[in-house]
Amino acid sequence: MLGFTGTGLAVTIRDLGLSFCLASRVEEEFVPSEPDILAPPKRVAERLARWEAALDELVKPKEPGSNLRIATWNLRAFSGLTKAWTTPEGASPKRNFTDVRVIASVVSRFDVVAVQEVRGDLRALRYMLKALGEDWAFVLTDVTEGKAGNNERLAFLFDTRRVKPSGLACELVVPLEQEAGVPAGDLDRQFARTPYAVSFLSQGQTFTLVTLHVLFGQKAADRVPELRAIAEWLAGWAEREFGWDHNLIALGDFNIDRAGDPLFEAFTSTGLVPAPELEGLPRTIFDDPGAEHFYDQIAWFTHGQERRPVLTLDAVGGGHVDFVPELRGNGTLNDLSWHVSDHYPLWVEFAIPSS
Repeated sequence: MLGFTGTGLAVTIRDLGLSFCLASRVEEEFVPSEPDILAPPKRVAERLARWEAALDELVKPKEPGSNLRIATWNLRAFSGLTKAWTTPEGASPKRNFTDVRVIASVVSRFDVVAVQEVRGDLRALRYMLKALGEDWAFVLTDVTEGKAGNNERLAFLFDTRRVKPSGLACELVVPLEQEAGVPAGDLDRQFARTPYAVSFLSQGQTFTLVTLHVLFGQKAADRVPELRAIAEWLAGWAEREFGWDHNLIALGDFNIDRAGDPLFEAFTSTGLVPAPELEGLPRTIFDDPGAEHFYDQIAWFTHGQERRPVLTLDAVGGGHVDFVPELRGNGTLNDLSWHVSDHYPLWVEFAIPSS
């Protein structure tokens, strides 16, 4: 009797074990190995809905028409990603799926976005593109090596329904030979992070965007040579491209401390004019009222610049996206900077003239 019971029990355990094993395998087939960035849980979906509503007050959703929205955003160390909707305590990197969806919501409000501080690891960028959808594309540089390069890339993200590359993509280099006419005391090396130029076409209008992230250096004076070099390069290139009648727009993180300082003077020395729509706006989430920096800029050549193509697009709006009130929560500003960024996105809207 005991033997029978034991045998029967053994059979039952084996049967249960087999059933449990099969059930586990079936369950594993239907449970994803990681969260799907396109399927947020209810609490995250509600948070994203609140963020979209807040964005509507800052930057209206795009509408069909002839306007063009161009933005620049230094996304702090935009690289790795914790594949979770909430970052566990002590995990690194802090940026998670919720953060990427938040960032993607901002990017989606524009037609082209120049992004600085994309790193060698493209995980966060790949997931952001997935969140943006199949209508979005990107072009970017290779990693800038060396200590000053900080393992960074420069990138453009663009909505292919409204903007398409028109053929030109190049990294800007400095002619160091004396025969090239490089003045003594100017930049005697290549840019720490090579500026990146790409031309686009929208509604029959061609425009060329040049983005860069100027080396911060040990002191403000260290930035002057790069700022002067990019201003002179853009002026010379604009003159060569005059026959093309291209719109040339410089945008990115120029690390300019304030208007009127030597950095600003170097940047505007050849006629570049910062967008009036952005005047006085804070650039970073750490800026104190009345002591704002002017790191990030969008600028172009205006009427009256001899032999240089002036912008034929009329700026009709612009601003920055202050995400702090909605997204900070109970965390510190520094914590927020690692989840989203320490810089605000800046943008300008242009009216494309009818042909």
